[in-house]
Amino acid sequence: MNSCDECAIKTLRYLDNDLEGQEREDFLSHLAACVNCRAHVEAEKELAATLHRVRPLYSAPVGLRDRLAMAMENQASSRAQDSIYQQGPRILRARLSSGLQSLRNWRVLAPAAVAIGLCLAVVPNIERRVQAASYVETAVARHRSYINGDLRKGVESSSPEQVTAWFAGKVPFDFRLPAAEPVHEKDLVCRLTGATLVHYKGGPAALVTYATQNDKISLLVDSSKSAVIAGGDEIRFGKLTFHYYNDSGFRVITWSNHGLSYALVSSVSGPARGSCLVCHQNMADSSNFFKGQQ
Repeated sequence: MNSCDECAIKTLRYLDNDLEGQEREDFLSHLAACVNCRAHVEAEKELAATLHRVRPLYSAPVGLRDRLAMAMENQASSRAQDSIYQQGPRILRARLSSGLQSLRNWRVLAPAAVAIGLCLAVVPNIERRVQAASYVETAVARHRSYINGDLRKGVESSSPEQVTAWFAGKVPFDFRLPAAEPVHEKDLVCRLTGATLVHYKGGPAALVTYATQNDKISLLVDSSKSAVIAGGDEIRFGKLTFHYYNDSGFRVITWSNHGLSYALVSSVSGPARGSCLVCHQNMADSSNFFKGQQ
């Protein structure tokens, strides 16, 4: 084994301040005389600095941390002379260094970096869409229960004020139906019939029920911290973005506003702003939602 090979082997120990006495002096003397070994040591230093700057994207689960802690204790007891805290960084740096050596050509590194960046950008978006689809599926399932008469008893009322009061203290978020102005029932597009509590992700959510002459409509409401809104066919109306889905023969429109997520389920077709009329039809601003409807 020549001096350069010995230097390469001792580089990680040197960076870990593990070389002492004559061994360290010999290593430094060789570096002073060898350009290639100095370049290798600088590359290892740069890699070590990069590793120190890296932060994990996600926290490890408690179970995984416990298993890792147990493995570290077993390793420490069997190899007391060399702590696992020293071995881990060395092994990681050695493997990454080996990989970087084989990818020194930037024509290879650049596409790889782009691919990694795209993955990091796409994965969170995929997760949001999966969570949004879960909210839609829950809304459809609760709407089906409403149609079949299987909903648990809540409150039966056509008064937005009474429904709002009934939800007080029952859901962990501030939910209020818009206060209604006096309107003759025959002039209503749809009629409020009541509300009940349902569960989403283990917590209580609000389900408000409506009826038209030929259809039933339900509105699932939960905190935006629990219910994600994304995906579907997106349509902007004012400051709101509506997301359209067709699920199991039902039309689902989702949107978020003021920290709450809404999922309106029905068999009724129409423009996005029409969904606002379910709550706003007998309010003073209802004309804003009728404008432009065909």
